[in-house]
Amino acid sequence: MSSLFSDLQFLDFIALGFFLVAWFGFEYVTDYSGLSKRSLGGLMSEQRKAWMLVMAERELRIVDTSIMAGLLQGTAFFASASILAIGGCFALLGSTDVVLQVYSDLPIDDELSRGLWEFKILGLAVLFVFTFFKFGWAFRLFNYSSILIGAVPGIENSTFEERKQKAVRAAEMNMIAGRHFTSGLRGIFLALGYLGWFIGPVIFICTTIFVMAVLIRRQYFSRSRALLLE
Repeated sequence: MSSLFSDLQFLDFIALGFFLVAWFGFEYVTDYSGLSKRSLGGLMSEQRKAWMLVMAERELRIVDTSIMAGLLQGTAFFASASILAIGGCFALLGSTDVVLQVYSDLPIDDELSRGLWEFKILGLAVLFVFTFFKFGWAFRLFNYSSILIGAVPGIENSTFEERKQKAVRAAEMNMIAGRHFTSGLRGIFLALGYLGWFIGPVIFICTTIFVMAVLIRRQYFSRSRALLLE
């Protein structure tokens, strides 16, 4: 462990700290702060609620079940992709000697030791473990949301207030699931920024800034967000 920390430069700690602060700071702003309702995700949460209220007044809910099936399918795909990515990380750990040989042939000034390489790979694996847990939980919550949709009574045997109450409950479950799905997807995007660390800490900071700029634009300045405000 002491050898590993000796391999890490001060700039590596700065880059890793910047990455974590940018990640969790952005997540707090878009999911929990006062700006969360103005983000694309926050605006879509309101659309989820509007969808459930419309669904409550529909006698035939084939469209709604089809939408839920699509959400479940997409979540399952990303959960499976995260598992494959974790396996790929461990495969890279088994090919350390080959990777170090290739790395030594590249025109990169920074030296890469075995311990440092394995540390970076394990960090990437932890990131994908995080995304898997997010997608796995989102998948389960979307299932719960489907059940709550099924629990919304029909028009003929219920009052408007009863349908509205149960529809709002289904909407809130769907919104929580969507938040976890978005968080997992954000982790995959940031994994692309993390790859910059394999070149060097300065590149790591630059790739993190680039990914964050893309995420900020999509959440607050994209055309898709503007459409929800029209």
